[in-house]
Amino acid sequence: MQRTRPLTPAGRRIVAAAEELFYGRGITAVGVDLIAERSGVTKRTLYNQFGSKDQLVAAYLVERDRRWRSLVRAAVEACADPVEAVTAPFEALRTWSLTSTRGCAFTNALAELPDASHPAHGIAADQKLWLLNLFVELSTAAGCPRPATLGAQLLVLHEGALATQPLPLDTLPGSIALARALVRAAA
Repeated sequence: MQRTRPLTPAGRRIVAAAEELFYGRGITAVGVDLIAERSGVTKRTLYNQFGSKDQLVAAYLVERDRRWRSLVRAAVEACADPVEAVTAPFEALRTWSLTSTRGCAFTNALAELPDASHPAHGIAADQKLWLLNLFVELSTAAGCPRPATLGAQLLVLHEGALATQPLPLDTLPGSIALARALVRAAA
């Protein structure tokens, strides 16, 4: 369930503290006591703002997703060539990775919260489907044949770059080069 009312200043502090802690330590490893302490609010305020830890996890992922999509859209819009735009999400990942070094928050959430009924599970899954659909849409706009196949290939490559991010492998440059080669071959 996504929030319909805007966050209060306390709510924004809570989400910011939750994001730092959930992303850095893991969702299940962090309790609401620590989040309340870090955000400078009482547990009562935290629960008044979000109702439960599960809803706070969902709010954290919604906010992270909003920032990620904004970065990706800006990268796509900066491309003058539709073929170049197909790989723009990889360029966005290059920027995103400068501050997000523990892999993908959405994949991490899916691993920690396998129950599809958890409010955050759908948000994390939707983020992956959004990226797949974006790759397909961009491939179609670039005139690539079989855009669904290319979109799936690019998603797997993108997710692989994210999954190896915490390792000392630096797979992103090679993933970007491979993505560009796939798109050039298709276009």
